[in-house]
Amino acid sequence: MENLEEMGPVDYLVIEFPGNRMTGEAFPLLVDLVDRGIIRIIDLAFVGKDADGSVAGLELRDVGDGETDMSVFDGVSSGVLDESDLAEAANALEPGNSAAVLVYENLWAAPMARALRRSGAQLVASGRIPVQALLAALDATEETAPSGGSVAA
Repeated sequence: MENLEEMGPVDYLVIEFPGNRMTGEAFPLLVDLVDRGIIRIIDLAFVGKDADGSVAGLELRDVGDGETDMSVFDGVSSGVLDESDLAEAANALEPGNSAAVLVYENLWAAPMARALRRSGAQLVASGRIPVQALLAALDATEETAPSGGSVAA
């Protein structure tokens, strides 16, 4: 792996697929993000949780809808994710569902991250606002905003 001081922020996602239904529709969009240099996939793994709650890693050939070519992801693993990470991810799953666990570098933010590191800055907090929470907050704001007003830029 490249020099850590040169890297952009690294995030992870655990994406649950109800009933193990991975349609494959989003995977070409993930490839597009990589091709455009927006992200770099560090690790991608799949995990399933049986109806009885038992957890197992899934092989690439066992995911997707059978119509989507998943071979582009073959070998996309740095070893960052281990068995304990997959078990932790599976804790978030409902029984009978599966998940993709994605670790990726935000290449778009790497130049800013490098500049901040050089100046001695440190990331002290990070988070993500779920879209549903954002929409609810915006709806609440609209309900309490005085009518007829506008915001001038």
